[in-house]
Amino acid sequence: MHPPVSKILVINDERLVLRELIKGLNSAARNLDNPCGIVFSGVTTAQEALRAIDNDGDIQAVVVDDTLYTLNSDRNGSRTLQMSALNLVQNITRFRPELNVYILIAQEQEDQVVDALFTEAVDGYFYREERDYRGMYRILNAQIQEKARTPFYDQLKTYVLMAKDAWHTPGHSSGDSLRGSPWVSDFHEFIGEHVFDADLSVSVPMLDSLMEPKGVIAEAQTIAAKAFGARRTFFATNGTSTANKVIFQTLLAPGEKLLLDRNCHKSVHHGVVLSGAHPIYLDASVNRKYGVYGPVSKATLLAAIAKHPDAQALILTSCTYDGLRYDLPPIIAAAHAKGIKVIIDEAWYGFARFHPAFRPTALDAGADYATQSTHKVLSAFSQASMIHVNDPTFNEHLFRENFNMHTSTSPQYTMIASLDVARKQAVMEGYKLLARTLQLAKEVRTQINATEAFRVLELDDLLPAEVSQDKIQLDPTKVTVDISRCGYTVEELQQELFDRYNIQVEKSTFNTLTLLLTVGTTRSKVSRLYDALMRIAREGRAPRRLYQTPDLPAFSRLRYLPRDAFYCGGEPLPLVDERDHVNRALNGRVSADQIVPYPPGIPVLVPGQVITAEIMQYLLGLLRAQRRTELHGIVYDGYLPCVRVLKAAEEQDLNRLRR
Repeated sequence: MHPPVSKILVINDERLVLRELIKGLNSAARNLDNPCGIVFSGVTTAQEALRAIDNDGDIQAVVVDDTLYTLNSDRNGSRTLQMSALNLVQNITRFRPELNVYILIAQEQEDQVVDALFTEAVDGYFYREERDYRGMYRILNAQIQEKARTPFYDQLKTYVLMAKDAWHTPGHSSGDSLRGSPWVSDFHEFIGEHVFDADLSVSVPMLDSLMEPKGVIAEAQTIAAKAFGARRTFFATNGTSTANKVIFQTLLAPGEKLLLDRNCHKSVHHGVVLSGAHPIYLDASVNRKYGVYGPVSKATLLAAIAKHPDAQALILTSCTYDGLRYDLPPIIAAAHAKGIKVIIDEAWYGFARFHPAFRPTALDAGADYATQSTHKVLSAFSQASMIHVNDPTFNEHLFRENFNMHTSTSPQYTMIASLDVARKQAVMEGYKLLARTLQLAKEVRTQINATEAFRVLELDDLLPAEVSQDKIQLDPTKVTVDISRCGYTVEELQQELFDRYNIQVEKSTFNTLTLLLTVGTTRSKVSRLYDALMRIAREGRAPRRLYQTPDLPAFSRLRYLPRDAFYCGGEPLPLVDERDHVNRALNGRVSADQIVPYPPGIPVLVPGQVITAEIMQYLLGLLRAQRRTELHGIVYDGYLPCVRVLKAAEEQDLNRLRR
């Protein structure tokens, strides 16, 4: 294992003073305990400092002189202020907010400097005249160790190494039930001993409770909130799907309006049912050429906010599965002007805080809530997610009641530990890892385009026309590849990559593949991908005609609240009649279920929605197409596909929504 390196940059314009500072601080680092590998270096100008911070991901902290001057070239050798400490601190924290910042001040200027920097992210001050290098080093070392702390993971590891006899859940009792078994010991060997040792329960008080954290889980969440720029952060162990539902039930009472992108993740639609909200569905933009669903247009969003000022909340996905990011600040500002809370599903964007190329994040843009699938893009276990809260009127008691309603009383403790560790890595080396990921994404694009049979789609290719002026941006770590010239169907290509080249991709449309780059992407993987695609390209196959999925039908209308419709018993009606034609008896009936085709994963029907002839024809077309499409929510009577609809008597008992 490589030891860590933590560089601290000292910025002082007087070369002799700077040399003395660096010498004294490095001497202290060599002679005192130095677990983080701290080394000091220095620059004399603000511009050099900003370049160093840009280029060196190992820099963990900066020490800034409160006044930075540069010598003029006139005979008098006069000095001119090059950049105030305030401006430099603002530039540093805007660029890399995870860095610790300390200020060198003269004692007689203490009040003036502290007042000027009061609202900035300054971690502390040192007197310039004291030259207490060992004292300065101890403080800096303690700060970096504090940032690198993983309170929950450390406590979990400590407990496991205590090797206590388990007279409590879980039933495998630290793996003893599997170890030595002639039937299942191979599972123990495959998974690993510590996985079972660390699979514990709330019976261990020193590991805290996720449902009412007061110890190490509370500490870990507090540190995570600071890292991600939130007022409060909560760890979720059932993915962002549950995180979205918890927020809905906190903000929305039955019948209250929610503005939502129809293209939101299905958990959002499930949350509508559970909360009893009145959804106002907003159609996403569509790139028909590539089967990509983009953001809701800014005009549509602003019009919906103006038309529904009584809405309690707005939820959007940014970035989308394909990497398209909203221009969030004006949208959030418009919602807040009407008193509407804003929730941003950042399931695919949880890393963005840690490199300026990806900002602003949802919280930077003013969102009240952001949900992140930490497991998707950072180093956490599957299902491990975070809820970040910046809502100034946050009702913690109500939130906690809803959180506990969805949280298991037996959460997976290694999952919680992985959130703690993922946050640590993001803070300590996220900038460096993301800089590498950006470079690899650039190389992937160049190499794929060099095959000539494959082409990476850029922002202009992916953007639907209706949002082309909305300042949408593209996350470069999501790489969408046009495969239409390679001579394979998308299913054949995915199978070829898997069987022959050991490559599994993220997702596909009828003519594209999507590759996901993360902090775990390596140059070796990039080389193997390029080799595979180049070999396939050199086969020189003639392009195939690719089957294009029909356009998603427009949303019809809601007749009843989704919750009310879903909890009716309903009755299944076939999609086809005796002659195998569309069953006209479904036309005008109300769906009791959510019907979702995969791909694209957007509901065609939600509970309470009126069924139209266009929707029926679309569903039947998918069922009959050669390309297999999963249809979640369809009920089968033997081989006959049916839709669960409300009975006439049930409709009489429900309150119709106003049109």
